[in-house]
Amino acid sequence: MKKFGGPALFLDRSDINTDEIIPAKYLTEITKEDLKPYLLEDLKLPGFDPKSEKTYGAGAVVTRANFGCGSSREHAPWVFEVNGINVVIAQSFARIFRQNMFNCGMAAIELSPEKIDQLFTYAGAADAAIEVDVANTTLTIKGGGREESMQFEISPFDKALVLAGGWVDYADSKY
Repeated sequence: MKKFGGPALFLDRSDINTDEIIPAKYLTEITKEDLKPYLLEDLKLPGFDPKSEKTYGAGAVVTRANFGCGSSREHAPWVFEVNGINVVIAQSFARIFRQNMFNCGMAAIELSPEKIDQLFTYAGAADAAIEVDVANTTLTIKGGGREESMQFEISPFDKALVLAGGWVDYADSKY
């Protein structure tokens, strides 16, 4: 079974849009792999370096509300996918971005503001990592000598998409 999560990248801002996730000037690239070096290139956050090892070594992103707003491009989830990030955890997502994540076999997990705040208490831990068990709808965060788990909700259909590896694999197994 596919593993979800890994080292955590914390992006402490709401309304991060698809142009900040992958700038529009790269949308003419031919393959998903061609998008890889441009992950979060235009995201401006204090102390954030889009070219850092922390960014390119991440397996999970924790952020605030309305993540993935802006255009409906699939390139935004793709750039995470080619960089090994298969989980984004936020208070809320733009509807199309969230569905594009599921369609690509990636987890878009919505949590309450209180739970997001709990996760952000790990942001200062250099070893912060998140493991997600999609089948059992639990996530575990570890770092700085601490560990805690929490439940999340996902619709049965979206869970099936993620567990199948995305829409194409799901359709191949059903039709």
